[in-house]
Amino acid sequence: MSSISEKIREDLFHMQDLPFRDFQSKLMPTIEIERVIGVRTPDIRRYAAKAAKEPDIDEFLRDVPHRYFEENNVHAFVIEKIRDYEKCMEEVERFLPYIDNWATCDMFSPKIFEKNKEKLMVKIRKWIASGETYTVRFGIGMLMRFYLDEDFKKEYLEVAAGVRSREYYVNMMTAWYFATALAKQYDAVLPYFEHQRLDDWTHNKAIQKACESRRISQEQKKHLRTLKVKPVRKGNDS
Repeated sequence: MSSISEKIREDLFHMQDLPFRDFQSKLMPTIEIERVIGVRTPDIRRYAAKAAKEPDIDEFLRDVPHRYFEENNVHAFVIEKIRDYEKCMEEVERFLPYIDNWATCDMFSPKIFEKNKEKLMVKIRKWIASGETYTVRFGIGMLMRFYLDEDFKKEYLEVAAGVRSREYYVNMMTAWYFATALAKQYDAVLPYFEHQRLDDWTHNKAIQKACESRRISQEQKKHLRTLKVKPVRKGNDS
């Protein structure tokens, strides 16, 4: 482990909150509690913003895999600060195979992506086709974050609808994507439910999440509820 990695780990332990670690660990069943230090996300973000300016930060980015959940989050938040798209994407692709939980995956969103959506879409298609749980989840998350408003195209729905997985964390993100898509592009997305284009579990979960949203009208929710299919158990529905 490089000296900067040792310093980052030591600094994270100085910010440790054990009751918070115990609470947070319950939300991340894929991570052993021994690999969670217990540092609140805003504190990690502030720390990463300073760490990103260290001259030897690249040594930390290459010192993977990290042992601790919070080290991975520092890594992700440092990458977010990279302002050159090509350099940022290089680091994103280097890091994605080491993401091993939903929380790191969902918090990670480089700002430079906003200005490079055409190039980003090529990568998203690749990530979603990868078959790697958190790489797929990240790709769907980026599709949801950047392509449901002014950059929306109906063809992007096909990218998400084509996902077939036995992984709970992939299917849940797909459901989240389609629930959000219903809130933002209802008319374009509705046929995917009327014609049952998704697997049964994801179909029903997306409807459930959409009906919990304040952005969808009561009339729309009423119609969506009529489209639910006979439940099929898939993954841990929690």
